[in-house]
Amino acid sequence: MLIKTFGSAVQGVNAYTITVEVNVGAGAKYYVVGLPDNAIKEGEQRIDSALKHYGFRMPRQKVVVNMAPADIRKEGSAYDLTIALGILASSGQMEASRLSDYIIMGELSLDGLLRPLKGVLPIAIQARKEGFKGFILPEHNAREAAIVNNLDVIGVANLQEAVEFLDGKRHIEPTIVNTREIFDNSADRYTADFADVQGQENIKRALEIAAAGGHNVIMIGPPGAGKTMLAKRLPSILPPLSLFEALETTKIHSVAGKLGTAASLLSTRPFRSPHHTISDVALVGGGGVPQPGEISLSHNGVLFLDELPEFKRTVLEVMRQPLEERRVTISRAKTSIDFPANFMLIASMNPCPCGYYNHPDKECVCGPGIVQRYLNKVSGPLLDRIDLHVEVTPVTFDQMTSTRKAEESSTIRERVVTAREVQRDRFEGFDSIHSNAMMPSQMVKEICQINEAGRALLKTAMERLGLSARAYDRILKVSRTIADLAKSNEIKIEHLAEAIQYRSLDREGWAG
Repeated sequence: MLIKTFGSAVQGVNAYTITVEVNVGAGAKYYVVGLPDNAIKEGEQRIDSALKHYGFRMPRQKVVVNMAPADIRKEGSAYDLTIALGILASSGQMEASRLSDYIIMGELSLDGLLRPLKGVLPIAIQARKEGFKGFILPEHNAREAAIVNNLDVIGVANLQEAVEFLDGKRHIEPTIVNTREIFDNSADRYTADFADVQGQENIKRALEIAAAGGHNVIMIGPPGAGKTMLAKRLPSILPPLSLFEALETTKIHSVAGKLGTAASLLSTRPFRSPHHTISDVALVGGGGVPQPGEISLSHNGVLFLDELPEFKRTVLEVMRQPLEERRVTISRAKTSIDFPANFMLIASMNPCPCGYYNHPDKECVCGPGIVQRYLNKVSGPLLDRIDLHVEVTPVTFDQMTSTRKAEESSTIRERVVTAREVQRDRFEGFDSIHSNAMMPSQMVKEICQINEAGRALLKTAMERLGLSARAYDRILKVSRTIADLAKSNEIKIEHLAEAIQYRSLDREGWAG
């Protein structure tokens, strides 16, 4: 008897429905066809043991399992439950009438218990899109799948519960999650706040500008000056996630298996801080089974690279294209997968190997040429994609012990949100541009117009400070953001002056 059950394969951040056809007939062997990997083939032993544990039998006949479409490679052990229920229905041990209503996924242990899965959210989204009534899956993943409304999410603990539910002998209430309520209750709950930071007003201002315009930032300063502490607080002043952004971000974390069993919707912006020993594949994504890397996991949030010159040169260079295109394309012989990567890059570095070049109190002990060689580890093309270069100086004792309350993140965020609303209206007709940092060069000329006094100031600054040509567009973009924060329609001379000071690494005497 031929039975069809339905599973799903995840490629990138999207899912594709897989039809699992099971036929039990004359013969004495077990076959799985349709490009299965070893984990699926080995499932025969897990399925056999799980069926016996609950008093079912594995047919001692020819069992053919076909996974269609046959030209897509099927990977992982999550098809165990799909195949097991197909075998039971095909051999007449359970009712088959309701099987076609559900997408079914789950890895079986030898005693029939179900283990948690990865990539449940995109599967649930696709199941609803294709008109399935529900999704039967391990109960550990039920809350994650229940983010998708208008889909019956049936969480089961073991094979027996799945069989009894489909036979109509057991009633299981669909898992329901009120995404709007979860989102409203937990949105923007950050543990770190700018109110904890004493002093460093100029750095806070630079990070506010970065958040308002979506600009990338590099902080240069000695050890212990507070670079990491400030970077960790940046997500708390970014605009709140929209429900669409939250769903998109959760999808990526679901595919990577980073959500945990009790998690549902991510409601705060991600902050990723990989160690400098990271490989290029781990950073941008890829691998035998392409998985999202750190830059995709920081989509709609912040990627923080601490001690930037310590990262391998190849690792930093592979980031250049994603910074421009805001997505990563992983190409294989038979397929090409896109992972979104719209993130803010925040980098920090010491000014030299010893850390005390340009320090107000301590002497730098690095020899001649060493400082320049250290700074040159960060390439010009990468710096070209970073709009704000900020010098961080150590906090004085008086500032550290001050009792004056610093400005809270929520107050700064209000100003950032107002500036972002101005930009949203400005770029309303452009699908791929949402902030000032995304403007291409020709748009900069139209939108960031300056008067004669501004042109004279910019010309003088570029000549006297030895600013590079690449600094010109960056200064105009940043000055436009400063004007937006000041609620000014035009870029004034003070906005330009402030933007010019955020180009430290373009000056002669810093990087070449």
